[in-house]
Parts: sequence; structure tokens; C-alpha cells
Amino acid sequence: MSVSALRRIVSSPKKALAGTAVAAATAGMVLAAAPAQAAAPTSASAAKSIAHEMIPDASQFNAFSKIVEHESGWNVSATNASSGAYGLVQALPGSKMASAGADWKTNPKTQIKWGLDYMNSRYGSPAGAWSFWQANGWY
Repeated sequence: MSVSALRRIVSSPKKALAGTAVAAATAGMVLAAAPAQAAAPTSASAAKSIAHEMIPDASQFNAFSKIVEHESGWNVSATNASSGAYGLVQALPGSKMASAGADWKTNPKTQIKWGLDYMNSRYGSPAGAWSFWQANGWY
């Protein structure tokens, strides 16, 4: 933004901002307020990437990934119609994931953290959870 545009905003904020917005739109730019916090990615590939960063061990990541693929298809908002299980790891009830963060409904990182904690505490590791899943069809 140029110095002259800043001066116009200071002297007449509404008028200058409107003029700057028109100029930006004409130039093909978009003016938008920056969000306080970036929205959590919700695509399957973004969720997988986050999990891979959080689980650097390849065998543990693969086990975690297989469970999530079967449970939710890497859909952060997957909901089981019959049980109400929710999220990547199909927590039941989904609200249990609030212990990992208030954004549990939409943030894959929060859901992955909760899922890892659950798998580690109940089965010793994601690989242990996958072994159980293979034997039982659930974990």
C-alpha cells in the first residue's frame, strides 16, 4: 500500500478505504481482514500431512493411517449415523476430544492428538491399536 493511500486512510478512513478497495478490486486484488487464527485444514490430504508430522515413525504412522482410513476416510467431520462416533478417529462420544482442544469438531490436529493419546494409553501405540482393529474390526 502506498504512503498516499495510508495518508488518505488517516485523514478520512471511510472514504479512503472505499477508494483503496475499488483500486484494489480494479487491480485484481482482494482486501480482507486477516483472521485471528487461520482456519484448520479439513481436507484428507491436509489431515494426513498433519498426522505425518505428528507421527514421525513410519510404522506407527502407517498403523494410525490405516485405522483412520477405515474409521473415517480422513474426514474430520465424519459421523457414524448409528453410534454418533465422530471425527477422524471416531471418538464416542466425539466430545471426549475436547480434552485435546476446544476446536475438536473441526481441527484435525486436535483430533489426531486425542487419537494418539487414546491409542497409546489403551493399546500402547498406534501399531497396537491396528493389531487390535485387525482382530476385532474396531478399536
